[in-house]
Amino acid sequence: QVQLVESGGGLVQPGGSLRLSCAVSGNIASIYAIGWYRQGPGNQREVICSLSISEGRTEYEESVKGRFAISRDNAENTVYLQMNRLKPEDTAVYYCKAWEAEGYDYWGRGTQVTVSS
Repeated sequence: QVQLVESGGGLVQPGGSLRLSCAVSGNIASIYAIGWYRQGPGNQREVICSLSISEGRTEYEESVKGRFAISRDNAENTVYLQMNRLKPEDTAVYYCKAWEAEGYDYWGRGTQVTVSS
């Protein structure tokens, strides 16, 4: 079992920055990748970035490349999403997802990000 808790969302003006956190607990050693997803109003949930644990390789969806960055702090068992140059279309609930070697995947409950002036 793996538990994920997101935090750090809020209201920010266009052009601003936020850093989201995903606290990971449970069977951490079994996780081979972690990603961030988002679901905007009226939209389907979409993956925006991912991080492979063993290789450290990252991938980003085109609309966030160069603006968002995923990283991890092993000591804190936390994965971060640094979001810069935010746009109104980035408004969404942001979710953390973990993929486990046994074939399971886990979701957090999400944190709301609103980009508005």
